[in-house]
Amino acid sequence: MRVILNCIAFAVCFSNKTLFSLLYFFSFCCDAVDGWCARKFNQVSTFGAVLDMVTDRPSLVSLSLLALDIASHWLQMYSTFLSGKTSHKDVKDSTSWLFRLYYGNRMFMGYCCVSCEVLYIILLLIAKNQTENLMTVVVESLTQISPLSILLALSIFGWLIKQIINVIQMKTAADVCVLYDIEKQHKA
Repeated sequence: MRVILNCIAFAVCFSNKTLFSLLYFFSFCCDAVDGWCARKFNQVSTFGAVLDMVTDRPSLVSLSLLALDIASHWLQMYSTFLSGKTSHKDVKDSTSWLFRLYYGNRMFMGYCCVSCEVLYIILLLIAKNQTENLMTVVVESLTQISPLSILLALSIFGWLIKQIINVIQMKTAADVCVLYDIEKQHKA
């Protein structure tokens, strides 16, 4: 459902911003309900977790951040299997307090994830056209004191934390993979 809604939303994103926002937001809500139902009814699967991770990535961010997000999640999932853990969210042994906070506190993780989704919608809604400079849009919006500028600032903060988490996640997962290889060589 989320993939179909996103396809329709992005097909109309520049011609009907209101419809895009509604479809995109509904898609995001479907994702949250799907995850809750999977956990509640014990229908969690590896395939579902990976599919969820891939479909959660928005299409409006720059390709480099999109690549970082997908790669860090993929590597995190891979390192989870190498270390014998059952969930990529099991980071209790991480040395990063921010990483532990992110995966250990659903409210904080939810804030960061929702901030990303809300930020993309706000930026699309306030941009006058698709070629407008993104930094100009953000700066102009933040200089105006309004509920939208406050929501934008809160969203940017959560989005920024999410990008930092992606970098930490990439490094942490890469370290697990390297340690796995070192241990494997010592056993051989």
